[in-house]
Order: sequence, then structure tokens, then C-alpha cells
Amino acid sequence: MTINKPKPVLGIVGGSGVYDIEGLSNKRWARVASPFGEPSDELLFGELGEQSMVFLPRHGRGHRIPPSEINYRANIDALKRAGVTDLISVSAVGSLREHLRPGMFVLVDQFIDRTFAREKSFFGTGLVAHVSMARPVCSRLGDHIEAATRHCGIEVARGGTYLVMEGPQFSSLAESELYRSWNCDVIGMTNMPEAKLAREAEICYASVAMVTDFDCWHPDHEDVTVEAIVKVLLANADKARSMVQAVAPRVQADACAPSCGCRSALQHALITAPEARDPLQLQRLDAVAGRVLRAA
Repeated sequence: MTINKPKPVLGIVGGSGVYDIEGLSNKRWARVASPFGEPSDELLFGELGEQSMVFLPRHGRGHRIPPSEINYRANIDALKRAGVTDLISVSAVGSLREHLRPGMFVLVDQFIDRTFAREKSFFGTGLVAHVSMARPVCSRLGDHIEAATRHCGIEVARGGTYLVMEGPQFSSLAESELYRSWNCDVIGMTNMPEAKLAREAEICYASVAMVTDFDCWHPDHEDVTVEAIVKVLLANADKARSMVQAVAPRVQADACAPSCGCRSALQHALITAPEARDPLQLQRLDAVAGRVLRAA
């Protein structure tokens, strides 16, 4: 008896420059409604070879939305509803380490969440759940990204801690030095609560942090400016597109993906007794937690 397993759908969330990929066919923009509000933008659907792709501009096309006002819950919920199984986050970061130079990619594997003005969970009163964030990124997906970046000749560092600050202002010198003393490697404003929500939605998540600057701690470099960041971002856009092209067939061919632990993160996470669960919460969570709710 043959068991049909769902085909992988690779999602990319990041800047609009990542989406102009040679070979992306059957492209269409479509709005995906979410009970958690409006996502940052429509989703771009397409195919790279045999791999189904879904792209979401994290800040909206034209970079309309600041980090603190992104509706992260709607974004992840919409991607889940679009069928995304594997999600690659592409984001700009500042470096807190001498060896992580502007232009490099860092495949971070840990986060310190210093944000405070964002909705961080799909769950709440009426349906409580607790997922593990001990290892917040998918190492299997990270392996594919590392192989793809090295294949493309991109300078990449595997592993590191991403300090997620609230923003929108950049760090003070004292803050930058504090985060360095915590052994953080890069700093940015967007990967939390994105990574937490992806885990709750049972989506495999990995982060590609593109270094644009040395924050403000480095004595031999000027303080960070938007102009300097954009200059490096534009230079990195080609690298990011090449990375996506190279990682897509690796995700497509991964026979181990269906058994990845990320895809069963909610298996023992729901703590509210079935008879005490709020029907309205159950409706809102039909996509995020549907697998476990239907089995209850």
C-alpha cells in the first residue's frame, strides 16, 4: 500500500528583491485571508522546477511596514494556509563579531528575544499551548541552505545567536556592547516572534541573516545608517536569489522531511482540556493547529 505524503511547499519571507528569480514560473499574486488580521501583503505563488514556492514580502511591497507593526501572526497563518511546509527567513542584520563581515550570510541557530510590543503566540485564553523553543530553527532545513550557499560560492557561517531588538531605532553603543557580552553574534528586528509562530504552526523554519554592517560597536567603522545598509542589501540580493534557486531542488528531494520533528511540535503542546476549549479559538486555529485539533 502506497501512502501519499504531501509535497513540500517552500516559503520565503523577506525583502522584495528575493522574489525576482530567474526560472520562477506560473507566478501569481493572491490575497490569503487570515483570522488574525491582514498579512503584510499578498502572497506570490510560483514554481521553481518541480518545487512549489510561496513568497511573502515581510514589510509589504515598497517596505511600508516597520518591524514592530508587522502582523507576524497573520503572516505565518497565511503561509500555513497556503500550504507552506518549509520556511526560509531572509533578513538584514548587524554583526556583533569581527569575523562576521558585511556581505556574509549567517545561518543562525539561536535567538534572544528582546521585543516587547508584539503578539507572540497564536494561543491564549480558551486554548493554551506551550511549544519547545530550545532549538528554534530546523537543522534539516539549515543543512539544505548551507549546502546551497556553499554551492553558490557565498561566504556563510553556520550557527550563531541572533539578538532580536524592538526597534525601529538602531542600538546605542552601550546596548551593542551589552549584547556582545551576552555572546550574541548578530542583531536585527524581525525574526521574533516569527520563529516562535512558525514553530507553533508546525512549519520548518530556518533563518538566513545577511550581514549589512557592524552595528555601532566597531571602532573602525562608522555608525550604522540606512544608506549603508541599503547599499549592502542590494549587493546581497543576487546572492539571496542564487541561494533560493539552489536550495529549492534540495527541499524537493528530501525524503526525510515528513518525519521532521518541527512538523509535530504541537503533538503534546495543547494543555487546555477538550471540554474547556473556546469554540471561537478553535475556529481561528483551524490552519495552525488543525492537525492536532482534528485528532482530538
